[in-house]
Amino acid sequence: MPATDGVTPIEIEKDQPGVVRTPMVDSIVNRSLAYLGAGYPVHLTGAAGTGKTCLALYIAAQIGRPIILTHGDEELGTTDMVGGSYGWKHKKVMDNFIHSVKKLDQSVSSMWVDNRVTVACKYGFTLVYDEFTRSRAEANNSLLSVLEERVLDMPSGRGDQSFVRVHPNFHAIFTSNPAEYAGVHRAADALLDRMVTIKLGHYDRETEIAITVAKAGVSDTTATRIVDIVRGLRDSELTDRRGDEVCPATVRASIIIATVLQAYEAEAKVNDANFVLLCHDVLDSSRMEIMPDQNVKDEVTKLIQKFAA
Repeated sequence: MPATDGVTPIEIEKDQPGVVRTPMVDSIVNRSLAYLGAGYPVHLTGAAGTGKTCLALYIAAQIGRPIILTHGDEELGTTDMVGGSYGWKHKKVMDNFIHSVKKLDQSVSSMWVDNRVTVACKYGFTLVYDEFTRSRAEANNSLLSVLEERVLDMPSGRGDQSFVRVHPNFHAIFTSNPAEYAGVHRAADALLDRMVTIKLGHYDRETEIAITVAKAGVSDTTATRIVDIVRGLRDSELTDRRGDEVCPATVRASIIIATVLQAYEAEAKVNDANFVLLCHDVLDSSRMEIMPDQNVKDEVTKLIQKFAA
């Protein structure tokens, strides 16, 4: 592993026991690898709980190169992406070769340190940029030339090298959540135009059951009951006070219920009070502020009676 100026890449095994491979997941992975192999970055976009980050890291692991992981943030700037001057280097040379003559030569120069994007481009690592729309568009401008011309323009402070040619093994995977409204910036069209976007929705029933079993370690029967309850709430026609369709339940809710169920040593049955209360707590939390609680509670109770009798 080359020296990377303090930016530490991560290594992820290709075979990850927590990742479920169903036909639906295989389709996303195979398409993404095909696009990346053709030289195009991939953009996975979807609501919270659709597994964007997990999929992005899994896809990156299949490439077989070290991974540079960065997360979008309002405070992120060009320096955080490309690099900048961090500290100063002071050089002092004293020449006393002739005893009666002393010569002193001093110089001070700034120390340039490469950051995430520069390191990934320079060494051919895979850049996984999670929730990139949480960063301001200006912070992502350096990526435009990287994704199109395969050249990274460098600030003058880096020295004589005004640009870095992108390594042939460099790949980039982006994720974003278009449903978020707080702390999210509109992605620049010029950046989106340079990548292939795959829209992630909810998984099919088979995949959600398999994910719940893999993540929580419950039986297929228990996972099926939980997933059917969660999917039932998602497919309900409940609307909030604003008239928007309520769709709060993702596969993450199934994983939470199944995992806590194990800790409770409870059963996914209607006559288990802990299970019933757990379902209400998890499924009636995301829209609490804008929707009457009783509507959700009644719907969850009906679903428990239907699928966990």
